[in-house]
Amino acid sequence: MRLVVFDVDGTLVDSQADILASMVDAFAAVGLDAPARQDILGIVGLSLPVAMEALVADADHARMVEAYKGSYAKLRLSKGASSSPLYPGARAALDRLQAQDDILLGVATGKSKRGLDGLIEAHGLNGMFVTRQVADFHPSKPHPSMLRAALEESGVETADAVMIGDTSFDARMAHAAGMPFLGVGWGYHAPSQLDGARAILNDFSELDDALNALWTD
Repeated sequence: MRLVVFDVDGTLVDSQADILASMVDAFAAVGLDAPARQDILGIVGLSLPVAMEALVADADHARMVEAYKGSYAKLRLSKGASSSPLYPGARAALDRLQAQDDILLGVATGKSKRGLDGLIEAHGLNGMFVTRQVADFHPSKPHPSMLRAALEESGVETADAVMIGDTSFDARMAHAAGMPFLGVGWGYHAPSQLDGARAILNDFSELDDALNALWTD
């Protein structure tokens, strides 16, 4: 069996509008102006407490995290699937992989369990992923804990697994776990930041060939 682990924000779904809006609310909750757009998107993938600390050193980070979570949940409930739309070709790629008897799918995300569960429900992805690793139960990326848990839960060996993501945190997490990494070029970090990527995908239509090349090397 082989395991394909996806990051979520910036890889499977484009959630930047709600991330930016929720971060504005988080900073407003402690009387601060939000950082620039590129600075906010630069921390996507980190667990929220770590992300807040990276954006502002001296603030009530716990209050910011709660404000962010509340804002994001309200946006998700009001907008449904349009809150974090799937990138073009993402659903078709997931369906193709799930249809293969020797491939298991998983996710490793900085989202909370509540956030990931809501997104999966909104997009009708229930039953798609055999392992769902979230920020609630692990150190923040790039610590390899999520990927180690995904391997253990799925029963797949490291050499038969791959991490797919859009940020340097994903790349570093995969490296720390000894897992091959495929980057995507449509996410929140520039492709030049995805050190050690075996390939950079420009479109989900390139995923199948990239996986075949990875596992036939």
